[in-house]
Amino acid sequence: MEQLQTWQEIGQKILTAARNELYLNLPFLDAALCSLPFDTSQPTETLATDGKALFYNGSYLAFRYEKGCSLVCRAYLHSLFHCMLRHPAKQKDRDAALWDLSCDIAVESILDALPYPCLAPATPHPRRARWYAILQSEMKVLTAEAVYRYFRRHSLEPLEQASLSREFLEDDHHLWAQAQSDEEEQSAGGQWQQIAERIQTEMETVLSEAGSGGEAVLEQLRVETQEKTNYKAFLRRFAVLGEEMQLDADSFDYGYYTYGLRRYGNMPLIEPLETKESRRIQDLVIAIDTSMSTSGALVRSFLAYTYAILRDSESFFKRFNLRILQCDDQIRADQTITSAEELAALMEHFELIGQSATDFRPVFAHVQKLLDEGAFRHLRGLLYFTDGLGVYPAKRPPYDAVFVMLAGQGSPERVPPWGIRLLLDEDELTQGA
Repeated sequence: MEQLQTWQEIGQKILTAARNELYLNLPFLDAALCSLPFDTSQPTETLATDGKALFYNGSYLAFRYEKGCSLVCRAYLHSLFHCMLRHPAKQKDRDAALWDLSCDIAVESILDALPYPCLAPATPHPRRARWYAILQSEMKVLTAEAVYRYFRRHSLEPLEQASLSREFLEDDHHLWAQAQSDEEEQSAGGQWQQIAERIQTEMETVLSEAGSGGEAVLEQLRVETQEKTNYKAFLRRFAVLGEEMQLDADSFDYGYYTYGLRRYGNMPLIEPLETKESRRIQDLVIAIDTSMSTSGALVRSFLAYTYAILRDSESFFKRFNLRILQCDDQIRADQTITSAEELAALMEHFELIGQSATDFRPVFAHVQKLLDEGAFRHLRGLLYFTDGLGVYPAKRPPYDAVFVMLAGQGSPERVPPWGIRLLLDEDELTQGA
């Protein structure tokens, strides 16, 4: 027992020294470094965190410290980045082993990109560099979510997955799966969300001109702190008031109805209205960026998710006017859809046409021409599924122009002030389709 206490004391001193070293080299992480108190109440063979404390094994830290102080700093920062990027809270409903690997790859890619001697690895990792190159060819930022989706699409052999897990393993994730009440989970997640936003702001406003070397951290924080929007809820802003054939129970007076039945037998005095006023979407334009920078698989997922929403009678009128445009640097296709059945038929044979450069102006010119011809009655908005890279119109159109992008894979900063940026979580897109 006395020996265990000695190891705990040694471990705490080592962690304190590593934290001080990180403070000096990465001052922009000060808010995060002071948010994880050291603790030994949970057993672990390495380091572990539940988002509220950092649990450690003293003998493990002593062994790492003997090999090099930088190894302890890396392990410490590895667990800290998991919390900053809220990896423990996002594990729910995912394959635990694959999620652990994806989170470790995302975090280690940051550490390997930080040019600080205090984070230098003990030996080079050529295998890591090869995997980073493979993943970066598929995604803009190596977030855990994007890496996880990649491995779901490209299944790993069990031996290869186990080998990769050992390559990127640094800490213990067993506390991630511990049952927490919703209130506790939201509280921890909210704290780290605020920390991430604070660090991002500090890096962008204070350290950007100083060449802090924290670009890898900043990229992931920008993705983490981007505000995602519920696509289905957002579509309701394009709703208009209209009538459709449907019994209106709210306007039906049962008093007169039952009085007629009692007084005159089988003769109600009033019948329910056969039409009902409601706010739903009637006219909508969806433009698809078919340039070389846009993934065909994601376009299909976007249309499939839109189709799933169209099937919901609470969002659209039974008969509507939906125009689906394909455009790169010119209009490639213009298809009119008036029902969910027609959209389903279109999706069965859908093909992307284009693959040139991106110019948004032809779409807006085409829609204006349709408006002048009276093709729409109540056009409230246009949804443009794109990556944000292209030539924008100089003036705002007479309707809402929404540029839809995937969080972490688009360039929302390119959207002009008159445009609306809608960032979708790819998990929502692929799971809802």
